This record gives sequence, C-alpha cells and structure tokens, in this order.
Amino acid sequence: MSLHDLGPAPTDLTALKSFAALRGQLRVSLTPRCNIFCNFCHDEGDKPPVLVRADRTVRPRSRELDAYQYLHLINSLIAAGMKRVYFTGGEPLISPLARPVLTGLTSPTADTSYTLITNGTRVRRSAGWLRQAPLDKVKVSLHYFSDESLYDIANTRIGISAVLDGIDAARDMFERVELNCLLLQRNAEEVPRILDYALERRLPVQFIELVDTNHNQAMAETALPAETVVSRLRTMTDDERVEVAGAGQGRRIFRIDGVEVDVIERNLGRYHVGQCGTCPLRAQCVEGFWALRLDHAGGVQPCLLREDLRLDVKDYVHDVGQLVHRVADHVAAFTEGTAQSQPQRLA
Repeated sequence: MSLHDLGPAPTDLTALKSFAALRGQLRVSLTPRCNIFCNFCHDEGDKPPVLVRADRTVRPRSRELDAYQYLHLINSLIAAGMKRVYFTGGEPLISPLARPVLTGLTSPTADTSYTLITNGTRVRRSAGWLRQAPLDKVKVSLHYFSDESLYDIANTRIGISAVLDGIDAARDMFERVELNCLLLQRNAEEVPRILDYALERRLPVQFIELVDTNHNQAMAETALPAETVVSRLRTMTDDERVEVAGAGQGRRIFRIDGVEVDVIERNLGRYHVGQCGTCPLRAQCVEGFWALRLDHAGGVQPCLLREDLRLDVKDYVHDVGQLVHRVADHVAAFTEGTAQSQPQRLA
C-alpha cells in the first residue's frame, strides 16, 4: 500500500508524520482481557481486568474488528507515516486474533518496526506460530521475581516459572527481547534481582515509574521513586545519558557491559501538544501525547485520560482514504497550536 491508495485528494499528513518522526507509537490492543490481574493496569484506556474481575457489572468494550480489519487499519496508518507499531492488550496472546494478525503483518521496512508486549505466560504455547510473525522485538513485563510477589501484584496463582520460561522461549525465537519493570513498593526488594537477571542474560531492561490514569490513581502511594534504582545503577557504570525523543517522557539510559538499562522517571519532564494546554487534566498528566491507541472496538485514542478524544474509525475500515484522513485530521486538531517539529516542554 502507498500514499497513492489514500484517495484522490489526501488530507495534510504533516502532523501525523511529524508525530511519527518524534518516535510516536501506534499501540494496537488486540484484547482488553488478560490471564493475570495486575492492580496497576490501565488496559490502554479500556476497563482493566482487575476491575472487571472485582465488579462483574463492569465490562470492557465489545470487539468490533476482525483480523482483516486490524491489518487493513495498521497497513493504512503505516502507509500514512506511522513507523513504530506495538501490540498490546490486556494480554495480546490470549486473543484469538493474535495469530492471524501477527502472522499476517507485512514485512517491516528499514524504518518501521513491530513489537509485541506480553506478560510472557503464553509465549511458549504460542511458539509454533509466533516464530512466523515478522516481529522486530518482544517486550516481556517482569514486575515480580517470585511466586509471592507475582501473586501479590498480579492476583494470580500462575507461578513465576511460567513468566521466566516465556522469556526463554522468546529468546529462542527472536533476536531482540527486552524486559519492562514497573517500580512499586511491592517489588522494591526484588528490583535488584530483576536487574541482575537482565544483566546476566544480556537483556535490555526498562524500569518505569507508575503513571497515574483514571484506573490506578488510588495506587499512587504504592509507587516507588526511580531514585533508588538510579543510585544503584550509578554504582555499576558511569555510562549515563538522558534522551528526549520529542514524544512522551524522557528516559535516563545506562549501559552496563554493553547492556542498555533505561529508567523512565517523572522529573525528566513531559511533552504536551496543542489541546494539552487547556486540558483540565493536565496537572495529573505525566506522559503527554506519545501514542495513538487503536482498540479492538475500532477506536483511536491519543490520551489515556481523555476518552472523549477517542475517534471511532471502524466505519471507515474499508475506505482507506477516509480512514487515514480522519486519523490525520484528528492528530492535526489535537496538536494544533504548537510547532509540529517540536512540542512544547512542560517541566
């Protein structure tokens, strides 16, 4: 698919391309459901599994897209300029659409990439078909390092061995496997063990401060500041730099014996655009605009805190021109009022 397929009078794609150039992501949620129930989950703006489990009257959005529609939407947005596609959930590998979508992806070009984000528990059983998917990277969430902390954080009896085995299975299939670890008081004692595990296996790892959303604000007091892990990393290396890509939060990057360790922390600033300036929720926003989230109900949302900004595109899935025009115009309107090449930084 090329831009010539977008219709006779394509909209101005400048804002969408600028967002992509600033490392903005397309996050594709294949399902809001998960086989574990982490208490901090924001579920890409849908109803988190832990909330659905606690209150059966709460239901996530109904699935509206099939595999063909997913692939059509993804390919259309890549043709329009998006470059980095992340597959999320819930747990994406429990979705019946995971196999046809992930194995049906077109091969990435030199400037595009596909990343699967998973809790690791379904990687081994999916290996037969997953190795056929043209993924550049698999990121496994490792917020725990024992059965006890896994149960405490994720409310599941699944053992930590299933997660670690999933990491090994991913390493057998894909050249690049990375780890994500959310910093919590509940896992504070295990963070050093997670770091050692990553370094021993030469796996890049990212430590992330808790991001407040509408679903996990009550957990704010359980967050663990990044200072502790940063201080430990500084005793291990003097190779440290701060990278600000232009979309979302900056990150502090350490290299230890060639292995990259990232820390995402609030005090590096947040990047906002256009409508963020007058947003009533700006004071609690620590991320800014860094991802377009495509959900399984056919919605595209630029912000976890603002469901009123969600754009329904399922009616345009068979009209590539209208689809891309609607999304591009939505991004342009959202970012209006700022220089497109460099969003305003708010300390």
